[in-house]
Amino acid sequence: MSKSIFRKKSLEKIVRDAEAGLGDAHENKLHKVLGVRDLTFMGIAAVIGAGIFSTIGMAAYHGGPGVILLFMITAITCGFTALCYAEFASRVPVAGSAYTYSYVSFGEVIAWIIGWALILEYSIGNVVVAISWSAYFNNILRAFGVHLPDWLAIGYQTAKMNYDLALANHQPVRDMLYMTAPQFGGMRFIINLPAFIIVGLITALAYIGINESRKSANFMVGLKLVVLAFIAVIGFYLIFSTGTTSNWKPFLPEGMKGVLESVSSVFFAYIGFDAISTTAEECHSPQKDLPRGMIYSLLICTGIYIVTALVITGLVNYKEFFGVADPLAYVFDKIHMHKIGFIISVTAVIASTSVLLVFQIGQPRIWMSMSRDGLMPPAFGRISKRFKTPGFATIITGLVVGIPVLLVDDKLMTDLTSIGTLFAFVLVCSGVLFLPALNQKIPGKFKLPYLNGKIIVPLMLIGFLWLFRARLKDSCTNLNAEGYQEILFLLFVLVAAIMSIFTFIRNYSVIPVLGTLFCLYLMIEIPAKSWMVFFIWMGIGLSVYLLYGRRKSKLAKVPS
Repeated sequence: MSKSIFRKKSLEKIVRDAEAGLGDAHENKLHKVLGVRDLTFMGIAAVIGAGIFSTIGMAAYHGGPGVILLFMITAITCGFTALCYAEFASRVPVAGSAYTYSYVSFGEVIAWIIGWALILEYSIGNVVVAISWSAYFNNILRAFGVHLPDWLAIGYQTAKMNYDLALANHQPVRDMLYMTAPQFGGMRFIINLPAFIIVGLITALAYIGINESRKSANFMVGLKLVVLAFIAVIGFYLIFSTGTTSNWKPFLPEGMKGVLESVSSVFFAYIGFDAISTTAEECHSPQKDLPRGMIYSLLICTGIYIVTALVITGLVNYKEFFGVADPLAYVFDKIHMHKIGFIISVTAVIASTSVLLVFQIGQPRIWMSMSRDGLMPPAFGRISKRFKTPGFATIITGLVVGIPVLLVDDKLMTDLTSIGTLFAFVLVCSGVLFLPALNQKIPGKFKLPYLNGKIIVPLMLIGFLWLFRARLKDSCTNLNAEGYQEILFLLFVLVAAIMSIFTFIRNYSVIPVLGTLFCLYLMIEIPAKSWMVFFIWMGIGLSVYLLYGRRKSKLAKVPS
């Protein structure tokens, strides 16, 4: 009986079981209906959502037209990660995403931690998307003359925060929602009903089947791609015909500092492409199709983000985007094309719906994999005999997302989603370094390109230290007085130095090393207070593992 909390799953056994059609050695197999096009569309569905309809505005405000460089930087970071995901997906053709990959590379306790962290990406991330969906949906209702009461269209926490802020600033509060909402049992009744309803509907769709979900996601992606292409054509025509190209000057109004200021929030726009890897057991040929789907979707999405950023900064001066939550609709309303603005609002609802669907598909399959390994109760791994989906896990996912959207504020969730996702990316990228070498090459199977980082990585570290020399000097000189953010920066420098040394000694490949370091750097730029909440969340997860998962693990019953 293996007692080590770092016990690993056998890569050879996983592959043998998958080739035998055992679905990670379990009965009630999932439907294999997904091809490259479906996976690519699923990746686009996850990435083209709240980012392009929301966060792109504030990013443009800080970076100007040069915000396209920000999308390129983030795409490169995600590109390194996507290649590492693709390497894992081609070798470990089962559901579970980064959780299963970490189980093979690092061992059980790390796999549990990453599975727990992925809840922040999928479930908590969907809380943010559902709240954004509700805001756009209410705009559409108002355009048709339908006005929901405010106490049914906003979360309790948001109303309370606005009330507390007004009190702190000595502003009148008598007419504020928190004071005017109906009361039940002495409590104000304030809920975000549209957000809850859409989560319920999407959960039902995810429960019914992957084939229905695939068709719905493909339809929504196709529709929003058509609308975005239309926006690009109309936008560039107006920019060049009306002579507003001057809005692209200066290209970098605040230099690269302004561009990098919003890098973490723009990263939120990219999360989700990894959800493709959770559907491995529902792919016709996961070892070939998963890598292609990830890379194709990432390339397409990056192109869409760059084109859209050029359109909005060409039509309207970048300074006007401060505090604008719906930049695309705002731009066309600003130039008195209100019908196009309305079409964009409808498209934003569709885009957010597709993101919700992909994430609601991903989370249950991670829980299913953890249950199969004994780390979660058996019910989470149970497959519906009728619909061939992880039914119980899907329902629980709906509750985990649906209940918070009634009450919470999305701003408090965004950083947690980003930090949880980046943590998963770090483990996937670094995990590739621990995979055994392949003895044979399988035709058509993805193979991560090898580029020796012996010289490249140390040189890039030296360049980084030179560019950030002022920050490094200040952090070291005033270490006692520095805040948590600068301590995180110094820790990053230490980790980067150690990785550079090991890369020099062991000839590690550039792609996984740079993927790890890029993601780590984005992590340290997330506010320190979010790290505190993240550590508490991880502490709760570790406690659950030690009390339940460690004893119930299937590997614990295997002779050591």
